[in-house]
This record gives sequence, structure tokens and C-alpha cells, in this order.
Amino acid sequence: MGGLASRLLVWYARGVRKLTFAHGEFYHIYNRGVDKRVIFTSPTEYDRFLAYLFILNDAKRKRIDRLFDAKRSLWEAKPPAPLVAIGAYCLMPNHFHLYLTPLVEDGVSKFMQRVQTAYTMYFNQKHRRSGALLQGTFKAQHASDDAYAKYLFSYIHLNPAKLKDAKWKERNVKDLKKLREFVRAYPYSSIAEYQSGSPRITDPSKFPNYLREQTDVASHIDVWLTRAEDWEV
Repeated sequence: MGGLASRLLVWYARGVRKLTFAHGEFYHIYNRGVDKRVIFTSPTEYDRFLAYLFILNDAKRKRIDRLFDAKRSLWEAKPPAPLVAIGAYCLMPNHFHLYLTPLVEDGVSKFMQRVQTAYTMYFNQKHRRSGALLQGTFKAQHASDDAYAKYLFSYIHLNPAKLKDAKWKERNVKDLKKLREFVRAYPYSSIAEYQSGSPRITDPSKFPNYLREQTDVASHIDVWLTRAEDWEV
């Protein structure tokens, strides 16, 4: 797996401009705050972004302000006509990662435009600011083979490890148990959906079934936590 790290850097350098989002293919979507600024400053903001991932994944446009004003739960039922299927996600203080496959034509682009626009408007209004919040258009990489696709599940879900130990990739993990528990308890990634077997934002049925059981999730995390040499640093 050592070659994956160098390949990942090459794929990232290619950017999103020449990428066509094809039905049945899988993509790593990511973006960060302009000037690397923090884009999630409170649990409420993380929760708002997660809600957007859920309610805006619909081919039918909707007035989201009415949804948040309504007394009924936002999570009552999945939108009937999703634009994309989400295989994994993780929100970090100044960036986010998504693992998507399109379900309709231009589904990825439409979905990302809606989510990023809605969140920027919400954040700017809340903080009484104007202008761009994110670094332009989103970035995307095609998961062109099975090895890279499987790697992405761990790459995305293990992002929070750096919040516990900023240099964990550069050295052997000193306390695997604590780092594992931190990653598995992180509230703003899809790891809990895989551990519980109860997907809400994600739709694992549209992705290769790498993580069939809870034990698969645990072992997958442990393998990558103890293979720091295979990560880009």
C-alpha cells in the first residue's frame, strides 16, 4: 500500500476542472475555508452542515428556511429523489471530506453547489460577515481503482485523529486504544453510521461493501492507525 500515498498526491494535483462525474463511479470531494480559516466554530454549525447534507440531497428544490422553522424533525424521511449517494463524510474545523457517487446527471455538481451556498449564507449571516467562506469551487478526485476507493474510507474516517495527536502519522501510535476510541466517537463523521449499522446521511448500498460488520469497521481503523508509513505526511 505504500504506493497509495504518492499516487494520492498526484491525483490531488490534477484538480477538478477536467473531471467528469460519471454514473457508477466514486469521487472524493473536499474543500476548506478560504485562507484555511475555521468554518465550523460550534456544534450548532457542524450540525447545520450535516443537516444540509441530508435535506439538500434531493432533485426537488425546497425552501430550507421553512424546513428549519418547522416543528417536525428534519430527519423524518430521506428525500425521495437524491442527487448523489454519500458513502462517507467527515467535517473538520477548517475543511470537510465527502465520498460521493452521482445518481443523476450533474448530481455531484448540483449537490455541492447547494450545500456550499446554503452553508456559506448561514455562516455569513450568523457571523455578520460577507464574501467567500470556502476556497472557490470544491475539489474532487476520482477513485479510479478498488485499492484507492477502499483507502478513502479510512482516510476520511481517520481525519479526526490529527485533532487528538497532530503528528500521529509521523510516528508509531503511542496509545492505540485512546486514538481508536477518539476516532470512533467523533461526532461529525460517518463512522457512527457504519458502527451502528443505521445509515442516515450515508447510503452504503451504492458503494462496495467493504464494511459489512462492526468488526470490519474496527479492524479497518486499526490497520490504518498502525500503518502510518502508508499515509501521506
